[in-house]
Amino acid sequence: MFRCKQFEVADDRCAMKIGTDGVLLGAWASLERHPETILDIGAGSGIISLQLAQRSNASVIDAVELEPNAYEQCTENFESSPWGDRLFCYHASFQEFVAEMDEHYDLIISNPPFYSEKYKTKHPDRDMARFSDALPFEELMEGVSDLLAPNGLFAVVIPRSAFEAFVAVSEAFKLYPKRICFVKGHVDSEVKRCLIEFSFLKSDPTIEHLTIEIDRHEYASEYIALVKDFYLKM
Repeated sequence: MFRCKQFEVADDRCAMKIGTDGVLLGAWASLERHPETILDIGAGSGIISLQLAQRSNASVIDAVELEPNAYEQCTENFESSPWGDRLFCYHASFQEFVAEMDEHYDLIISNPPFYSEKYKTKHPDRDMARFSDALPFEELMEGVSDLLAPNGLFAVVIPRSAFEAFVAVSEAFKLYPKRICFVKGHVDSEVKRCLIEFSFLKSDPTIEHLTIEIDRHEYASEYIALVKDFYLKM
């Protein structure tokens, strides 16, 4: 059980456990436009949706999850949270969800699968959660462009190595970076992750940098400020 300050999340039946990427994204995504409707693509345990329920007054927070065990656990986590009346998880692939949905969302968020074929394991559920062939970037961005409201925002976390390719795919669907945050695990390490916020308006993006640790188990002040509303020990 992953315990936050205002909610708890079980992830023992999810192929992908709760990690820093998802928590960072759920804390970093901008709520400046006061979204009324939010969509979480590939919700897993539902941690990001729950963070946004805590942070926002959105009346509708939908999630979509394909893997059956993760879907069931996400639904249970939503129902046991303080915001169960605003949270709902759909059991479907994102491609199926896009084909069936007429809704447009003010904020869409995703911690998408991104590992490549050569890293596949003997665990199909885990592979489904981690590999880009389950949801290729082109299909992700095509669906986002269909479901995002004209003034909406899309926030995503991806590996630094995929940054240029991901932005190029996004621009093909007329979605442009608005904010970019380059994330380092340690002050002396290379950038491993990128948090990106997209909109339909083309402009010069705001560039941010975030370091998680400045020493072993000594967290940087900007990281603490970002996640302190969730982690019990911060």
